[in-house]
Amino acid sequence: MPGEGRCAGRGTWGPGLVLGIAWLALVACGGGPAEPGPTEPAGPTLAPATEAGAQVAEAPQAREPTDATGPSAGSTAAREPFVLRSAAFDAGEPIPQRYSCDGQDVSPPLSWNDPPPGTASLALIMDDPDAPGGTWMHWVLYDLPPETRGLPESVPALDELPAGGRHGENSWGRRDYGGPCPPSGTHRYFFKLYALDALLDLPVGVTAEQLAAAMEGHVLAQAELMGTYGR
Repeated sequence: MPGEGRCAGRGTWGPGLVLGIAWLALVACGGGPAEPGPTEPAGPTLAPATEAGAQVAEAPQAREPTDATGPSAGSTAAREPFVLRSAAFDAGEPIPQRYSCDGQDVSPPLSWNDPPPGTASLALIMDDPDAPGGTWMHWVLYDLPPETRGLPESVPALDELPAGGRHGENSWGRRDYGGPCPPSGTHRYFFKLYALDALLDLPVGVTAEQLAAAMEGHVLAQAELMGTYGR
């Protein structure tokens, strides 16, 4: 027969020699067990998120201070939520008449816990989102010192407060507190406290909208207290 390839043989040999040559031919033609081919180096792998040095995509956060006897370096202590309270009413409950336009129209006492580390000033806005013509601004305060932990009842109607802080302009065009005064029905009144990473140093009398624009990108935490009032 004509040759079928370079692995085909010619001639006649003894049985043993034939078997040996057949085995060699089988190996040479690829019929034997495959050799392990070259392996490519493994590609880069991502370390587990808990491994030292792992990078996590998240917003920057203020770190808790540590000392020699405190948590080890790199650890953070659990921080309480930033909370705003009043001794005059509980969250979601009616605001006493004393603090409305039907009473003495003085501001209620407020208190809060420690703001986050890095707080440079505090700001407060009180508004009524249920007003017929849109949100009504009742109180605007800013540049409160970061060590402030509350406001007493009846904050005076001064452009600049003795302990620090400035009054902005409310929807009546006044630089003071204006209590709940709905035309009818029950409205919600939100006291919103902001911890900021900067002293805004705004002039006296800015509006809540101007304050909100200046606070953009500087809010570390926000606390909120809502009370209701009806007529």
